[in-house]
Amino acid sequence: MSYFDFLVTYSGRFFEGTLITLGQFGLAALVAIAAALVSGLMKMAHSKTVRAAATVYIELFRGTSLLVQLYWFYFVLPLLGFTLEKFAAGFITVGLCYGAYGAELVRGSIQSVPRGQWEAALALNMSPAKRMRRIILPQALVTILPPWGNLMVEILKGTALVALISVTDLMFETRQINNNTYLSAQAFGTALVVYYIIARFMVTPVMRWLERVMARKIGRT
Repeated sequence: MSYFDFLVTYSGRFFEGTLITLGQFGLAALVAIAAALVSGLMKMAHSKTVRAAATVYIELFRGTSLLVQLYWFYFVLPLLGFTLEKFAAGFITVGLCYGAYGAELVRGSIQSVPRGQWEAALALNMSPAKRMRRIILPQALVTILPPWGNLMVEILKGTALVALISVTDLMFETRQINNNTYLSAQAFGTALVVYYIIARFMVTPVMRWLERVMARKIGRT
């Protein structure tokens, strides 16, 4: 079978798998952003209990394998009375895992904002929440977006593991096609190209656009 015939025969399955992968990536990215922002701010709280809770989450998810986490969320939690549908288990686990990495980026970027900005906001009698929302976070975002671009690509690649809990994403379809045809080069080569296209021509341009937008908003070029 020529590669062209292979694509004609299996393009529908690759397309359907790619849509699931994009859904997993988008939802996992939202979970990761929320988890990173909340836990990053918690790491800077005055309360030792709050800081400890954030530390436990971050160290637990950074210090264990994403694959093991997926198995825990999908296979072990039902034994404890918490059942997640496989699609939800996939993006929640991936999001929480990479959110733990993002938390340290959030904390570091916030702490990198010049101390004078904090003092100026305090002099204007802003509340802590307003100070963070109006002054600190917009400047921190300019610092955090470049490394977050790399993290978004890692999230995309991490979604490939959800195939192991039978989420019918791109990698799941690729493995099924390979098992049926034994055309490994064609199957996994196509998947490689699709992942590269998503990372290079979708994720990276969006993150660079956000960097430029945020830089303009705070007056940086």
